[in-house]
Order: sequence, then C-alpha cells, then structure tokens
Amino acid sequence: MAETIVGLVILLAVILVSMMLHELAHGYVAYWLGDDTAKENGRLTLNPLKHLDPFMSVLLSVILFIAGGPIFGGAKPVPINTRNLKFNEWGFALVALAGPMMNFVLAFIGFLISYFAGWWVDNGTMGLIAQEFVMVNLGFGIFNLIPIPPLDGSRILYAISPDGVRVFLREMERWGIFVVLILVVVFGNVFSTLLINAMNGILNGFYFIVGA
Repeated sequence: MAETIVGLVILLAVILVSMMLHELAHGYVAYWLGDDTAKENGRLTLNPLKHLDPFMSVLLSVILFIAGGPIFGGAKPVPINTRNLKFNEWGFALVALAGPMMNFVLAFIGFLISYFAGWWVDNGTMGLIAQEFVMVNLGFGIFNLIPIPPLDGSRILYAISPDGVRVFLREMERWGIFVVLILVVVFGNVFSTLLINAMNGILNGFYFIVGA
C-alpha cells in the first residue's frame, strides 16, 4: 500500500511538470509566431494548475496507473487565435507539434541523466522517478500525436491535408474527444498494446543513441 501511494505521488508530480512544459511549449511557439492570446490568458506560466484538465491530465492517468496500463493523457488546450499566427495553418501545425516534441525532449533528457547517473536500473525511489518521468513523457508525446481533434496530431494533419479532409476535421472538433474516450475505454487493450509498442520503440532508440 505504501509503495502504491509513493508511486502515485511521483506520478502526479511527473504529470504536473510534464503537462506544464507541454503547454508552455504550445504557448511560447504561438507567441513567437505572432499570437499573444496564451500570454493574455495567463497561460505562459509555470503554475501547472493553469494548464491541467482534471480528467485528461490527472484522473485518466491515475486510473491507468492503478490499472497497470501505460500512462498518457492531455491538458487544457492553450487558447490560440490562428488569425494572428504567421504561416497560417502551418503556423498552427508548428504550435501543435511543439507540445509533443517537448515531451519527447524531456523523455530523452530524463533518460540520458538517469542512465549515466545509474538511476535507470535503480530499484529505489530515484529509479522509479526516472522511469515514470521518461515513460509518462513518451506516453504523453505519442498520445497527443493521434490525429483526432482536439489532440495535437489533428492540427498537424490539417496542415498537410486537402480541403475535404480539413472540412471533416473541423466538423469532428465537436465530438472528437468522445472518439478518443472510446479508443481508451472500449478498445483499451488494443490501444494500450499499440501505445506500449510505440513507447518501447522510441526507448530502444534512446538505448541505441547511448550505445547500450
């Protein structure tokens, strides 16, 4: 029981940091591309409570943790006024890509530090923190690249798609979140397997880079 509580506390701390930096990446790239909506709404902040969605960021991750599944989720979307962005839909795609890329960078940095510090194979608290940090960020990065609105992958797909697909994606904004929930709840086992395989594939790439 004590180990579960410690693990849950570590998980929540990792989620807070990871999602905060994920959303900051969105907001700052939007700001650099000419839109200050996120700044005006107080989203360019290190306060994680400004960025987290109670269900997608916390409750979903806790449920998956207790169920023993891979950890993934999302945060409260950063407000963006696409009319202010440079490069039109390509600018929006860059804003969307910034969040998952932040998670992948965090995962890689966390892996490098923990691997060379010896924490990665530590069975104690440092090992648990390192593994949670890397795997949570990989899970968040991959999950948010799914091309279903309102996830970041749909913004990237929109930029490279013909008009017909763009119309479909705009219509899907209303109910896309329910499709995501169906994937997680109804097809949970298949979805989890695919996600775990993707996470392990990236992790193997990290091992390759360090020569392990």
